[in-house]
Order: sequence, then structure tokens, then C-alpha cells
Amino acid sequence: MHNVFGLVLLGLSIAGAVNVGWAAELVTERVFGPEIHTGPYKHPASITELDNGDLYLVYYGGAGEYAVQTGVFGSRYTKATKTWSLPKLIASDPFRSVGNGVIWQAPDGVVWLFYVVRWAETWSTSRIQAKISRDGARSWSESFVVSEHEGMMVRGRPIVLSTSEYLLPAYHETGFDPELVGPGSTGVFLRWDPARRQWLESGEIHSRKGNIQPAAVEIAPGHLIAYCRRGGGYGPVTDGYIVRSESVDGGRTWSEGRDSQFPNPNAAVDLIKLQSGALLLVYNNSMVDRDPLSVALSADRDKTWPWKRDLATGPHDYAYPVAIQTRDGKLHLVYTSEQRTVVNHAIFDEAWVRSGK
Repeated sequence: MHNVFGLVLLGLSIAGAVNVGWAAELVTERVFGPEIHTGPYKHPASITELDNGDLYLVYYGGAGEYAVQTGVFGSRYTKATKTWSLPKLIASDPFRSVGNGVIWQAPDGVVWLFYVVRWAETWSTSRIQAKISRDGARSWSESFVVSEHEGMMVRGRPIVLSTSEYLLPAYHETGFDPELVGPGSTGVFLRWDPARRQWLESGEIHSRKGNIQPAAVEIAPGHLIAYCRRGGGYGPVTDGYIVRSESVDGGRTWSEGRDSQFPNPNAAVDLIKLQSGALLLVYNNSMVDRDPLSVALSADRDKTWPWKRDLATGPHDYAYPVAIQTRDGKLHLVYTSEQRTVVNHAIFDEAWVRSGK
């Protein structure tokens, strides 16, 4: 394998360098695959819209999930060129594995890059670190610690509450087992304190089988709901559902996590609030496989979900979706496939979801 920190890309044609002609229907592009020499492993991905309208995508790459020599890589989609730039290393550790890059531009223009540093053999030994950029993700600060607690990780993007506070979904993973999410695992939230310049723990979600990777929205001032990846193993089950929880005090305390109506094969989900006020859930509509990758839409604050459509189907293991809505109303979704070797980008809109059954 080529050195993960030395991109050898001369003469390489990539799918992301094609103008895909974004339209009002579902359009999916293959952004990066094994031909990009950041290592065969590319997982998970995250995306944000920058102030100037560019899109910025990150993923972590290397030889594999538990390799030591890994890094978080960033790529920019510019409106002028309509192409994705070649991935550039933006975070690494010379002695430890890094993973789960999360990219987000805050309302004040600061771009945050959160990521995980694994201290030992399993992700239950991880800590959260971050960098910031004040020039639109062109240069980055030195890394700093967000949480020193063993087992703390990130997956989802922060949300801005009606109070203007930032709330970062995180999680505490227990068990020290790569094939099992322990029952003591919990969704956790970190709240940005601008006076102390710290992310402070602010509420966690407990559930019977454990849960991780919460995705939250505020449906009314102070009233939040979260959908979480279930705990347990990866084998076939008949009772594997996304875990749902609520908060009525701005995310400071959360109700006991309970099974929702949506199946979950021990896989990440995403939940966002659209400009229309509708809620969009992205999930694997299966208890067994990360296939298909589907979306559901609620127009009544999580009471009913009458619209559902499949985004990707087939035996390709569609995983770790991250969704955003850009200022033009388009929905952009990034996810990985082909055993965590390909980063995909889907573009659609709310009308496309509503046109499904």
C-alpha cells in the first residue's frame, strides 16, 4: 500500500471530478474509491456547506479500521470548478490511530473538525480531539482535546439550539469488544461554553441494550428528540430497532431510550430538521444488513413518517450516512460502501422524498 501520508495521484481520474449535474431528482456520485491512495479504507465521511457555498468533505483513511497509520482527509467541492479536490491530510497522530472525522461550520464562520484518537486496541479507549479553521477550511489550528474521558467518540455534527447554544452529539462506548456495542454504552451530548471555551458534558441517553451515535433535532424551543444506533452485536436479530429518546430541557437530561418503529442493524443513522420544518431520517431499513440505505420524512414533528424511499440498494454495505441541507434547499448525503472503501455523495430534495410511497 502507498504511504497514507503521501498521496500518489498523478494521472488519476476520479469520479468526483465530474460535474454530476445536480437536479431535482436523486443523483448519486462516487466521490473517492480504492484508487485514491490514502489507503484502501475510507470510512466514515462527513460534509458541511461553507460560507462561500463550497462543500467540504472529510473521511478517515488508511490500511484499515484498526491500523495505526491513519489520518483524517479533507476535500473541497467548489462551485467554480464543480469538482472535488484531491484529499489532503488534515489530522493525524504519529503514535495512535485516528478516526470518525466530523466537519461543521458554525454560525460565526469557524469551521470545526472533530475526530477520535484511539489509545489502545479498541475504540472503547478513544478520546475526542478537534481542530478549527478561521479561513474556510484552508488552514487548521493545532489539535486540542475535547474530551479526555476514555471511550468518548463523535460521529454526528453539532446542532444550533433556539438559545443559540451549540450541542454536539457524542457517545461513550464500553465493552472493549470490536464485535459488540456493550449495554453500558450511552449517547452523550457536549455543550459549547464560549466563556470557558470548552465542550462540557450535558446529558446522556441510557437504554436497555445500550446505544451510541445519537442524532438530534430541536422540534420546539427546548424540546429535542434523538435517534440512536442500537447496542448489541452484528449478528441477525428480530428485535433490532433505532433507539429513540427525548429531552424537554434543551438536551440537559434525556428520557430512557426506547425502541422506535425503525429497524437498525447496529449501524449509524442521521436525523436533521429541514428548512420546511419537516424531519428527515436516514437509516438502513433492515435489522440484519446495511442495505438498503433509506430516508423517511415526518411533517408533524416525529408523530408519523408517511414518506419513505430507498437511496441505495444492492449488496454493497451502505453505511454511516451524514445529511445536510444547503442554502438552496438541496439535500446532500455522504455515505460509504463496498466494505468501507468508497465514499458516495447523493443529492436530492424534499419533493423527491415526498414523491415516494
